[in-house]
Amino acid sequence: MLFSELSLHERLQKALTEMNFTEATPVQAAVLPKAMDKKDLMVCSETGSGKTAAFLLPALNHFQDNPMPNASTRMLILVPTRELARQVLVETEKLTRFTYLKAGLITGGEDFRHQVNTLRKNPEILVATPGRLLEHMDNSNTDFSDLEYMILDEADRMLDFGFSADMVRIASESRPERQTMLFSATLQQKGMVELIKLVMNEPESIMLSSARDKHENIHHQILLADDISHKEKLTIWLLKNETFEKAIVFSNKRVNAHQLCNKIRYHKVRAGVLHGEMDHSERKRVMGMLASGQINVLVATDVAARGLDIKGIDLVVNYEMARNGDDYVHRVGRTGRAGEKGLAVSLIDHSEWNLMSGIERYLNTRFEKRAIKELRGNWKGPKKLKASGKAASSKKKKLADGSKKPTGKQRLKTKKKTGKRRESVQQQAPSKTVDAGFEPMKRKKD
Repeated sequence: MLFSELSLHERLQKALTEMNFTEATPVQAAVLPKAMDKKDLMVCSETGSGKTAAFLLPALNHFQDNPMPNASTRMLILVPTRELARQVLVETEKLTRFTYLKAGLITGGEDFRHQVNTLRKNPEILVATPGRLLEHMDNSNTDFSDLEYMILDEADRMLDFGFSADMVRIASESRPERQTMLFSATLQQKGMVELIKLVMNEPESIMLSSARDKHENIHHQILLADDISHKEKLTIWLLKNETFEKAIVFSNKRVNAHQLCNKIRYHKVRAGVLHGEMDHSERKRVMGMLASGQINVLVATDVAARGLDIKGIDLVVNYEMARNGDDYVHRVGRTGRAGEKGLAVSLIDHSEWNLMSGIERYLNTRFEKRAIKELRGNWKGPKKLKASGKAASSKKKKLADGSKKPTGKQRLKTKKKTGKRRESVQQQAPSKTVDAGFEPMKRKKD
């Protein structure tokens, strides 16, 4: 579908031309016609698919055709992170550059009073994170009585962050006659069904992709590692020998991310670190360095897995394996975007094999096993595997007295022997009368 085929306002068409947007992405082609028909939509689509323009264009087109200069906020976009909020704001400003429409940003980490002034100006579009927005609502700084569009972007991630009750409350205190659109990488998230029931009105489902869909442009590999020291060497080798423009290395803990980043820098690799405990200005500085090319490697916790639109990522290294299938998908989804090829390498030690195997089953795929000749480790993987791909335990469980727990066959043989012995004992036992045990006591002889 070409954007020129849609009945969009000429000022929006001009902005799209300036941005070199001519053909709609699959999510845009699926969402735009239905959204322009004012339907509530729940859309399953991966990050980086062009969904921001999909939910912005119908609203912006409506605002251009139906100006309401004295209205309060007409469109509210809720997102899970500050970084995503800023990216959505930038996209909004690009699409509205030839219009009189204004957008505001409400997130944590920014001056509260400055945000109060932003809200008093009544921007048509408000991009916000739930936590900070509720603070303003509690202080009566917001007015959603004229709200026409509510967008829940990365809804699954907001549920992960515990924003379910916040989203429901924000929706309940907004104009009920609004159009609500929910975008998520998966609609199977815990709590998603209840959220949809509470904030949407007979939504139509659009399934373009799910978290389990295989990334066709991504090559998935695993490298077996003996320990943390071995993982560090493997990571540094990959960053020095693979060809990439930018790379992200994922760690599960911020302490590990800092330590690894320092090791990488020691080996003359231009790297920066990003995690959830950093303040906004520091995170913004690191992202600016990555965008400008001052650094080309980002060592990050899962705060960077979703919501960040980082262009040019060719390599993703899972220094520590993702905790579940969804997190893995969102990590590796930073690469292989817009038709480009990407490489995702996971470093697996003995404690992560079963986790990796579970993620393989979740994605219905098999990761390619790779080895680096000069860094081959001692651990070659599990000796025995179950049908599921998980490691089969070779150790027999021991009983309290230290003896090994008998197998099923051994228990069956013991049971048969015990049964025969009991039977023979019963046959040899003398019969007793009913009065046995009640005979009169005999007097001792003097």
